[in-house]
Amino acid sequence: GANALKKHINPTRVPIEEKESIRWLDNLRQSRNLLGSADRCVHIGDRESDIYELFCTAKDAGTHFLLRTCVDRLAGDGSHTIAAEMAHTRCRGLHRVEVLDRHGTASEAVLELKFRRVRVLPPIGKQSRYPALELTVLHATERSKPSGRDRIDWKLITDLAVTSRAEAIEKLRWYALRWKIETFHKILKSGCRAEQSKLRTAERLVNLLATFCILSWRIFWLTMLNRSTREARPALAFTPLEIDLLNRLASGRRKVKPSRQSLKSCLTQLACLGGYLNRASDAPPGNTVIWRGTSRLTDIEFGFLLGAQHVGNCGDTNENSRKRVLSVPL
Repeated sequence: GANALKKHINPTRVPIEEKESIRWLDNLRQSRNLLGSADRCVHIGDRESDIYELFCTAKDAGTHFLLRTCVDRLAGDGSHTIAAEMAHTRCRGLHRVEVLDRHGTASEAVLELKFRRVRVLPPIGKQSRYPALELTVLHATERSKPSGRDRIDWKLITDLAVTSRAEAIEKLRWYALRWKIETFHKILKSGCRAEQSKLRTAERLVNLLATFCILSWRIFWLTMLNRSTREARPALAFTPLEIDLLNRLASGRRKVKPSRQSLKSCLTQLACLGGYLNRASDAPPGNTVIWRGTSRLTDIEFGFLLGAQHVGNCGDTNENSRKRVLSVPL
């Protein structure tokens, strides 16, 4: 294992080309080649991507990065570290964010913002290969330890300049998008089960992933709509047939008059199809129940349309068939 190997080999002395971490550098170069505008790209990564070689590669490629750091590197003239330099940096402002605890209860967190341009040195064993870099270190730390959740303590590093509180908040919001990217990939892998596909060629796999990306985006979009949009109409996300089926499938106490139906009520009914209990103390439905509900609603819609074809005149037009389907009771 990796932990046993660390007892005999210093990971910082192993060339990056011989480690699995090289994939971060390859991804940076491939993104630059595909997108073309390297100076407009900002690569966002978690603590796994906190690699000094990546900093240098980004500088050579003319692109940018914003990473969460886990390594307390040498700074300045090499006599102290980044943490020591940031400890003497004064607070540059406060930022309030709304967060949820483990039970889904919302609360406000007050973050102290510190940012500073720091001369960062490479690891001691690699100082002959890589130069020192001028980078911006941004710390966002919660003032006191909250109850019911972990304390927010973000330590970010970027090659972009941060000179004001507004620019610091902008970088925090950029990094916060990483969780949405992680959620999208979770739907792609767990919901669509992209990793379990048995296709023989890369071309077929690419086509399948392209379709799965659209499906995953829709599931994630529906989940976020339920949390951000309260009074929108159901037609924003559902077809007339889907709206009618969701209302018919709802239990008696959850049925809503068509004139009073909202997007939120339809999304809640969709989540209930996926196992959401919709209790007063429950948090908003997540991606898993929305995925299950969408899958089940699709099967029900197919069965409903096939059944309607055998009830009436098969020679009707699609529009007449749709009107007939809406009038047929379950």
